[in-house]
Amino acid sequence: MNLIWLVVLVMVFNNGHFSNGVSTNTSNRPEVVNIGCMLSFHSEIGKVGKVALEAAVEDVNSDPAVLRGTKLRLTMKDINYSGFMAMVDGCRNRRQRGFGDRESLTALSSSRQETPNLDFDYSLIQPSILSLLTALQFMENDTVAIIGSLSSITAHVIAHIANELQVPLLSFAATDPTLSSLQYPFFVRTTLNDLYQMAAIADIVEYFEWRDVIAIYVDDDYGRNGIAALADQLAKKRCQISYKSPLKAQASRTEITDVLVKVALAESRILVIHTTPTWGIDVLDVAQHLGMMGSGYVWIATNWLSTIVDTSSPLPSETVENIQGLITLRMYTPDSEIKRNFVSRWKNLTRDQTANGPKGLNTYGLYAYDTVWLLAHAIDAFFDQGGNISFSKDSRLSELDRGNLHLDAMSIFNGGKLLRDNILLANLTGLTGTIRFASDRSLIFPAYEVVNAIGTGARTIGYWSKYSGLSVVPPDTLYTKPFNRSSSNQQLYGVIWPGQTTQKPRGWVLSNNGRLLKFGVPNRVSFPEFIGVVPGTNMFKGYCIDVFTASLNLLPYAVPYELIPFGDGLKNPSRTELVRLITAGVSMSFLVLMVFDAAIGDIAITTERTRMVDLTQPYIETGLVVVAPVKKLNSNAVAFLRPFSTNMWLVTCAFFLIVGVVVWILEHRMNDEFRGPPRRQIVTILWFSFSTWFKSHRESTISALGRILLVIWLFVVLIINSSYIASLTSILTVQQLSSHVKGFETLLTTNDPIGYQQGSYTGVYLTNECGIHNSRLIPLNSPEAYAEALRKGPKNGGVAAVVDQREFL
Repeated sequence: MNLIWLVVLVMVFNNGHFSNGVSTNTSNRPEVVNIGCMLSFHSEIGKVGKVALEAAVEDVNSDPAVLRGTKLRLTMKDINYSGFMAMVDGCRNRRQRGFGDRESLTALSSSRQETPNLDFDYSLIQPSILSLLTALQFMENDTVAIIGSLSSITAHVIAHIANELQVPLLSFAATDPTLSSLQYPFFVRTTLNDLYQMAAIADIVEYFEWRDVIAIYVDDDYGRNGIAALADQLAKKRCQISYKSPLKAQASRTEITDVLVKVALAESRILVIHTTPTWGIDVLDVAQHLGMMGSGYVWIATNWLSTIVDTSSPLPSETVENIQGLITLRMYTPDSEIKRNFVSRWKNLTRDQTANGPKGLNTYGLYAYDTVWLLAHAIDAFFDQGGNISFSKDSRLSELDRGNLHLDAMSIFNGGKLLRDNILLANLTGLTGTIRFASDRSLIFPAYEVVNAIGTGARTIGYWSKYSGLSVVPPDTLYTKPFNRSSSNQQLYGVIWPGQTTQKPRGWVLSNNGRLLKFGVPNRVSFPEFIGVVPGTNMFKGYCIDVFTASLNLLPYAVPYELIPFGDGLKNPSRTELVRLITAGVSMSFLVLMVFDAAIGDIAITTERTRMVDLTQPYIETGLVVVAPVKKLNSNAVAFLRPFSTNMWLVTCAFFLIVGVVVWILEHRMNDEFRGPPRRQIVTILWFSFSTWFKSHRESTISALGRILLVIWLFVVLIINSSYIASLTSILTVQQLSSHVKGFETLLTTNDPIGYQQGSYTGVYLTNECGIHNSRLIPLNSPEAYAEALRKGPKNGGVAAVVDQREFL
């Protein structure tokens, strides 16, 4: 694919733009090393980058310890749109005038002239094509590396050429996260990846406890890929982009207005604007006229805004007014002596650059300066390792050469891989701090300043770093401390928000054009005291509705909503199906398709439902109870036997006999009262045992064991006597009820049918949790149905018991 790009471009400019090249080989330490540079001289980044690059080359060449006799020759090309037109006209004029192959295109024509016969449609030519041709021009001059303030779009294109010709491409401005080292092995990003900037914005959103944001971005690879990274980072914080507003590059004021009007009608008031410096200010100006820079709005701008503030200060009064209260990010560069010295030089370096005086220094200028020094140290290491600046032909291009395309002029840098490896292994300190690459080829220690635009300037309210998150101290002071990204450790200073307020905006409003919230309400047949439809109306009443209304009245804002009945009105609907409609929108029971935003009603909290939706705190005490039929026990002649069961009476009598026998065994040898004829001894045993019930026994005990046994037995008799008297008193004074269902355990041990309220979770609970077969469960709709089923009983088509929630019974 890369090869096709080369062939197509050379076919367009097929008049000998590339010379008939041959392999070249330069000694280990040549006098001059050629470096190409592609800048947009009219952009905020390009203006500053040009001065910084020139200063860096001058400083490197003036320091004999860096390249040890070798000088850097930096060739700059302007890649703006008008420059491309001049090149196209130069090609056309050269065809007409017969200029030689090695003559420069830019020397042929400085401006485009009207030519009816020109085959090109200029409106279709993309700036990235210009950058591509500029990169190809550098290949004629034994260029070993290319530096550029390339936009992310352009970097994608040029990186293909760098891969093909094995020339390192260093960019201090391309921040697109998708520029990966796997796809572009010869692309080296010497600035921060936008992935970290989006992670910083996600941390800010989480810090202020917002959940939804709106993204406004330029609709190209740079904007789309940046916002995609933001969406991923927000998802990690359980946040989201609720609305995306793409804007085409160079959008008109009318187009910007149309987009922002839609944004103003949305619910979220957290706006993230990810654009280029060229038209980001225009977006803010339109927002100011639409009243979107007032109280309640939050604007978070990526580092394009800090670039403008640093470069073009003092800003026009209209721009200053438009950015009040905005939060923006600035790439963090630690304070150092070499940085302070360079900043003090900056005014002298830019004094003659513009008519309005010195140009401000932004962070891209610092990274541009460090890029040259990084490359210089890599070239020095390249020569120390025996590297040669040599080029060889690409056999594939030679095979495709036809006519006067001169594809053999394209050559591969033989030492490209070695030079690239030395760049990636660099470890030095520059204006931006430590320059070292991680395993993914990104700069280590990525960090940003969090800046709040106030008055005519900006105030740093904190910092963000990959290591420590948000903090109010510079990140470089935290690298030596233990890792701590806990929420309690995240800090920022106070922010002055749009509208000159210090109160944190809520972050959302009710949408002006939004739909009503749809609340599903079970259309119950029974228990209308909890919730039900008012007959003949579309209104609802009941305890649940009263709680819902009272809750709404406590909110500081109005909530537009509508109550929608769920169910056919003939039987109680399943509350689980109602809950499922909130997430799935499909009810299998009623074969309907609808979507609810929430639900109101007697919806018990169960494990299954908590997996589908969030439920409020319970406002009714709930639980399962068993209702079973009972019968009244009437008094009769043998009512005195009811306190004890038959088994209890038998056991008591047995103990009476056993105690009597044991006492006789212990006493009859030494106690005359337990002696005599057998008949008398049997009567004594029976009389002694039963007389102890009333504590009227006359026989005395002499043995120690007999006395101990008697004391224990009298204590047992006391307990039995007290229990009997209490139970008998209750039987004679209180109405007695009897049921064959003694508890829930009785239901588990029998096969009798069980009733439950239709539509409640009780049936599922009895089946899944208690193991009761579904054939035993009888759904019932009303209290009257409960009573009728219990009256019939399990043998006559009824139920043995009804299991239902406590609040209904």
